Amino acid sequence: MEKEKLITQILEIELEMFVSVRSRYPVACQEDPEGFRVMRSAQFVAWSEETLQSYLSDLKNAVDDGRNLMTLKYARMENLIPPLHENPQIDNMLNEIVGVQMAWQKEMFAKYPVLMSRGRPLTDTEKQAADTSFKTYLRCELETYSLMTLTHHFRDIMVKRSQEKNMTEEIYVHMVSGLGYSDLEEAEAAAGKSKA
Repeated sequence: MEKEKLITQILEIELEMFVSVRSRYPVACQEDPEGFRVMRSAQFVAWSEETLQSYLSDLKNAVDDGRNLMTLKYARMENLIPPLHENPQIDNMLNEIVGVQMAWQKEMFAKYPVLMSRGRPLTDTEKQAADTSFKTYLRCELETYSLMTLTHHFRDIMVKRSQEKNMTEEIYVHMVSGLGYSDLEEAEAAAGKSKA
């Protein structure tokens, strides 16, 4: 229950920040708050309570300081501003998180190719038009987190990896459930039919 409350509070602040972002490329999900909630809540369900509490604190601090973390993320994605951290320790943590999550994302592409092809390309070399790659998107989002949130998130990811669990798969299970599918296999089959 506590986790649900944290996620609800996070989504309220994030959505307010998100709809006010003015990026170079229009983002369709800005017109779809319910879709935004489904996608983002799926991510947060896979996080520990400690990470959620820390991230909620980041968001509240940003609001108090007049900063929009979503604007910063998109500005980084479009290379309009320099990196948000210049600490080698943070940089190493970011690289390790991105490495693990890229491996998980690749596993998902191997298991659910049609479903995954509807999302972001993995890397910028696979980039098409204005689509930001998963790798760039992830890196830029991680840069908006405080050191405390990054540390908790890093721990969550390393725990999942040591348990041989794929956090990305957990996220997608929650996401497709929020979209009305019983499981990933059903979502993959539906994606295949709509592509045909």
